[in-house]
Amino acid sequence: MSDSGEPVSAHAHLPFHLQRRLGLLGQTGEQLAREAAAAIPAWLRSTAPENRLPVTAAVLVAIGLQLTLPRQLSLPQRELLPALELLLLVALSWANPVRLDREHPALRAASRMLVGLITLANAVSAALLAERLVAGQAGQDAALLLRAGASIYLTNIIAFGLWYWEYDRGGPFARRRGQRPHGDFLFPQMAALETADPDWEPRFLDYLYVSFTNATAFSPTDTMPLSRWAKMLMSVQSAVSLITVALVLARAVNILK
Repeated sequence: MSDSGEPVSAHAHLPFHLQRRLGLLGQTGEQLAREAAAAIPAWLRSTAPENRLPVTAAVLVAIGLQLTLPRQLSLPQRELLPALELLLLVALSWANPVRLDREHPALRAASRMLVGLITLANAVSAALLAERLVAGQAGQDAALLLRAGASIYLTNIIAFGLWYWEYDRGGPFARRRGQRPHGDFLFPQMAALETADPDWEPRFLDYLYVSFTNATAFSPTDTMPLSRWAKMLMSVQSAVSLITVALVLARAVNILK
């Protein structure tokens, strides 16, 4: 303590210029620690809740595509599944209107049920379309056939994009907490940290893009599946897309000839 009662620095006995340098070194160390923490990629640390609006928009598009299909390519109760999907979407949007900040096992189950219903409805439509094409009962309207095939194809992209988003590294809530460093998908930003924005992390649109490229190329492109479930799910999506595109285009070309 000094004569005035104030605490004396541990370096008070040193010359002033040395005291200043030691102070700068301490500040530099703190700054380096802050910079090191900020340099950790966003997908490895806790981040802000994800925006729900892109997911809501994609689900609404999928429901609308289901309703545009001809009745012969839908379940007997055509409006039942879309109505259930819309009801689940309203409940999920009420719980998390904009940001996914409220987590509950019931909400998680409802979200997966919603994706399951979309997938089920689209799988039934794809099977009915394939059956009618093979049996020669798809009609002679090439434009109608192409519209039906496009609706099934686009819904397939949305449904599998939702599956990838729901399950990769435990889902959106687990991902934002950075609980699982080992992901089910390897995005380019994860493989090249020096070129990626440290604030980047996979969001729904990234998984939708993965689904689109997989359905278009019938194989992974820039994002690689790592876990077995991701590989199997991408294989199923590629097979559904390939069968739908091949059968629809073959029949449409035959009609146009």
